[in-house]
Amino acid sequence: MAAKLIFVNLPVADLARSIAFYEAIGATRNPMFSDDTAACMVLSDTIHVMILTHDKFRQFTPKAIADARSVSEVLLCISAESRAEVDALAEAAVRAGGRADVGPVQDHGFLYGRSFEDPDGHVWEPMWMDMAAAAETMGGQPAGAAA
Repeated sequence: MAAKLIFVNLPVADLARSIAFYEAIGATRNPMFSDDTAACMVLSDTIHVMILTHDKFRQFTPKAIADARSVSEVLLCISAESRAEVDALAEAAVRAGGRADVGPVQDHGFLYGRSFEDPDGHVWEPMWMDMAAAAETMGGQPAGAAA
Protein backbone atom coordinates (compact mmCIF):
# COMPACT_ATOMS: atom_id res chain seq x y z
CA MET A 1 0.00 0.00 0.00
CA ALA A 2 1.34 3.42 -0.93
CA ALA A 3 1.94 5.96 1.80
CA LYS A 4 -0.94 8.39 2.19
CA LEU A 5 -0.31 12.10 1.94
CA ILE A 6 -1.84 14.57 4.37
CA PHE A 7 -2.60 18.16 3.43
CA VAL A 8 -3.35 20.20 6.54
CA ASN A 9 -5.25 23.36 5.54
CA LEU A 10 -4.76 26.36 7.83
CA PRO A 11 -6.21 29.87 7.47
CA VAL A 12 -3.62 32.64 7.91
CA ALA A 13 -3.94 36.40 8.23
CA ASP A 14 -0.65 37.26 6.51
CA LEU A 15 0.49 34.79 3.85
CA ALA A 16 4.03 36.18 3.46
CA ARG A 17 4.60 36.12 7.24
CA SER A 18 3.32 32.54 7.42
CA ILE A 19 5.51 31.39 4.52
CA ALA A 20 8.55 32.87 6.30
CA PHE A 21 7.53 31.21 9.57
CA TYR A 22 7.11 27.74 8.07
CA GLU A 23 10.36 28.06 6.11
CA ALA A 24 12.11 29.01 9.37
CA ILE A 25 10.95 25.78 11.02
CA GLY A 26 12.19 23.67 8.10
CA ALA A 27 9.36 23.52 5.57
CA THR A 28 9.92 24.19 1.90
CA ARG A 29 7.41 25.92 -0.36
CA ASN A 30 6.10 23.94 -3.30
CA PRO A 31 5.54 26.58 -6.01
CA MET A 32 3.30 24.25 -8.04
CA PHE A 33 0.59 24.56 -5.36
CA SER A 34 1.27 28.15 -4.33
CA ASP A 35 0.04 31.53 -5.51
CA ASP A 36 -0.87 34.88 -3.97
CA THR A 37 -3.74 33.28 -1.97
CA ALA A 38 -2.13 30.06 -0.75
CA ALA A 39 1.16 28.28 -0.26
CA CYS A 40 1.92 24.60 0.01
CA MET A 41 4.57 24.15 2.70
CA VAL A 42 6.18 20.71 2.58
CA LEU A 43 7.21 19.29 5.94
CA SER A 44 8.04 15.80 4.64
CA ASP A 45 7.33 13.51 1.70
CA THR A 46 3.90 12.82 3.19
CA ILE A 47 3.00 15.97 5.18
CA HIS A 48 2.04 19.23 3.48
CA VAL A 49 0.63 22.34 5.13
CA MET A 50 -1.61 24.43 2.92
CA ILE A 51 -1.60 27.95 4.34
CA LEU A 52 -4.51 29.88 2.90
CA THR A 53 -5.57 33.49 3.14
CA HIS A 54 -8.89 33.87 4.92
CA ASP A 55 -10.66 34.65 1.64
CA LYS A 56 -9.23 31.50 0.05
CA PHE A 57 -10.03 29.36 3.10
CA ARG A 58 -13.66 30.56 3.03
CA GLN A 59 -14.01 29.02 -0.44
CA PHE A 60 -13.80 25.56 1.17
CA THR A 61 -16.15 25.90 4.15
CA PRO A 62 -19.29 27.81 5.09
CA LYS A 63 -18.21 27.76 8.76
CA ALA A 64 -16.67 30.73 10.53
CA ILE A 65 -12.89 30.73 10.71
CA ALA A 66 -11.76 30.03 14.26
CA ASP A 67 -9.46 32.49 15.98
CA ALA A 68 -6.84 29.92 16.98
CA ARG A 69 -5.47 32.32 19.60
CA SER A 70 -8.70 32.14 21.62
CA VAL A 71 -10.27 28.74 20.82
CA SER A 72 -8.82 25.30 20.21
CA GLU A 73 -9.35 24.15 16.67
CA VAL A 74 -6.80 21.35 16.39
CA LEU A 75 -3.51 20.19 17.91
CA LEU A 76 -1.05 19.09 15.25
CA CYS A 77 1.44 16.56 16.61
CA ILE A 78 4.45 15.81 14.43
CA SER A 79 7.23 13.33 15.10
CA ALA A 80 10.84 14.34 15.57
CA GLU A 81 14.00 12.23 15.31
CA SER A 82 15.33 13.23 18.74
CA ARG A 83 14.75 15.29 21.86
CA ALA A 84 17.20 17.82 20.41
CA GLU A 85 15.07 18.14 17.26
CA VAL A 86 11.98 18.80 19.41
CA ASP A 87 13.84 21.63 21.17
CA ALA A 88 15.26 22.97 17.90
CA LEU A 89 11.77 23.18 16.35
CA ALA A 90 10.34 25.03 19.35
CA GLU A 91 13.28 27.43 19.39
CA ALA A 92 13.06 28.04 15.62
CA ALA A 93 9.35 28.78 16.03
CA VAL A 94 10.11 31.49 18.60
CA ARG A 95 12.82 33.05 16.42
CA ALA A 96 10.33 33.11 13.51
CA GLY A 97 7.61 34.92 15.46
CA GLY A 98 5.79 32.02 17.08
CA ARG A 99 5.29 31.25 20.75
CA ALA A 100 6.78 28.16 22.42
CA ASP A 101 5.44 25.92 25.15
CA VAL A 102 1.81 26.99 24.92
CA GLY A 103 1.06 23.65 26.54
CA PRO A 104 3.08 21.89 29.22
CA VAL A 105 6.36 20.27 28.21
CA GLN A 106 5.91 16.49 28.23
CA ASP A 107 8.85 14.44 29.45
CA HIS A 108 8.09 10.83 30.26
CA GLY A 109 11.56 9.47 29.54
CA PHE A 110 10.46 7.43 26.50
CA LEU A 111 8.45 10.40 25.16
CA TYR A 112 9.44 14.05 24.98
CA GLY A 113 7.29 16.76 23.51
CA ARG A 114 6.85 20.50 23.43
CA SER A 115 4.41 22.79 21.68
CA PHE A 116 4.44 26.04 19.77
CA GLU A 117 2.00 28.37 18.06
CA ASP A 118 2.53 29.73 14.58
CA PRO A 119 1.82 33.47 14.07
CA ASP A 120 -1.92 32.73 13.68
CA GLY A 121 -2.16 30.65 16.86
CA HIS A 122 -2.25 27.17 15.25
CA VAL A 123 -0.70 24.75 17.77
CA TRP A 124 2.01 22.32 16.71
CA GLU A 125 3.41 19.66 19.02
CA PRO A 126 6.79 18.22 17.98
CA MET A 127 7.31 14.93 19.78
CA TRP A 128 10.07 12.32 20.03
CA MET A 129 9.34 8.80 21.24
CA ASP A 130 11.53 5.76 21.85
CA MET A 131 9.03 3.18 20.57
CA ALA A 132 10.73 0.18 22.21
CA ALA A 133 10.85 1.92 25.60
CA ALA A 134 7.25 3.10 25.15
CA ALA A 135 6.11 -0.46 24.46
CA GLU A 136 7.99 -1.75 27.49
CA THR A 137 6.61 1.00 29.71
CA MET A 138 3.06 0.55 28.46
CA GLY A 139 3.17 -3.26 28.40
CA GLY A 140 2.88 -3.78 24.65
CA GLN A 141 5.03 -4.27 21.59
CA PRO A 142 6.31 -1.53 19.32
CA ALA A 143 4.20 -0.95 16.24
CA GLY A 144 5.27 -3.31 13.47
CA ALA A 145 6.93 -5.80 15.84
CA ALA A 146 6.28 -9.48 15.24
CA ALA A 147 3.82 -11.00 17.69
